[in-house]
Amino acid sequence: MLRDHCSLYNGALQERRDAYRHVSKTSITYGDQSAQLKEIRAFDPDRQGRWSFSSQQATLRRLDKAFAAFFRRAKAGETPGHPRFRGVNWFDTVDFPKDGDGCRWNSTPHDPVTRVRFQGVGHVKVHRHRPVVGKVKTVSVKREGRRWYVVLTAEQAAPEPLPATGSAVGIDMGIANFLADSNGGFVLNPRHGAKAAAKLEAVHQALSRCQRRGNRRRKAVQRAADLHRKVRRQRLDHAHKSALDLVRQHDFIAHEDLKIRNMVRTPAPRPDPDQSGAFLPNGAAAKAGLNRSVSDAGWGVFLAILRAKAESAGREVIAVDPRNTSRACPACGHTAKENRPTQERFHCQECGHQAHADTVAAINVLRAGLVRRDARKG
Repeated sequence: MLRDHCSLYNGALQERRDAYRHVSKTSITYGDQSAQLKEIRAFDPDRQGRWSFSSQQATLRRLDKAFAAFFRRAKAGETPGHPRFRGVNWFDTVDFPKDGDGCRWNSTPHDPVTRVRFQGVGHVKVHRHRPVVGKVKTVSVKREGRRWYVVLTAEQAAPEPLPATGSAVGIDMGIANFLADSNGGFVLNPRHGAKAAAKLEAVHQALSRCQRRGNRRRKAVQRAADLHRKVRRQRLDHAHKSALDLVRQHDFIAHEDLKIRNMVRTPAPRPDPDQSGAFLPNGAAAKAGLNRSVSDAGWGVFLAILRAKAESAGREVIAVDPRNTSRACPACGHTAKENRPTQERFHCQECGHQAHADTVAAINVLRAGLVRRDARKG
């Protein structure tokens, strides 16, 4: 099923490329390609005709979204990143937009054996790790290495909000500490990626010495995938637990509106004006280490989880401008670069106030968040 959906995706991409290059820059839309599905299924009944029509439409819709993102980036002046052909090992998901159309989730609540049925595949036993609450709307089948997952979206009633605590907090994201709050608390950065770096390096070195399409290479690829999956799950587990603690303890949470994509951008090269083809040092090596630390912390994943949990719990989350949050004195308001002599220490040059720099930033974030909340209500 994955192979045939991958073939459909690549064929639709090839058609769009050929039409634009050879037919007077003609653009083909999702509607045009979806209308051809009936003929494609009749022409190739063994490979395309046996799969769900709606899942094939979802695959074409995925390609259409890739082109929409490509044109959006090109229009904004960013690196466009043209949609590319997918290899069999790089196409891992098939979506079913509606339960009962090409797939059927067995939702018997007390049945010890759970199954999902896919058109063209049959019934597949599922190890359900928790009960599914609500009405299943969409189903996706996903492959990760040698493991297979069923991803469900379910429609549920509005959850009951958590009891009010009367507490508000501001948080400052960091590298040394994962986050600092305005009450003086800290959550340590577990650095899961850094701890697994030596093992990952050894696995990738072994992978580079293997011949392509060999059994040793397949095993090495699997070992690397297992390590990456473990790090990803550790990072997700830490983000879920940290976000849940904040949501349970506070009614209002303010955080910095971080532009993480800009923060991890590599520095631009500096051509040497005195020597053609040579470049001056631009701090790329040091920036690469900082980028790895930022990516390892997983701020974006944590903030997305925090917003989702806060919405379910009836909490309010507001993002504020991060500029000068760690340079402004919370006691007198004096703002200067000299107020932060070191990474951790804050010492106001005007009034002498001293504190941890991350705690000062969290206090300023909370104040800015409360101002935004009051302005929004007014």
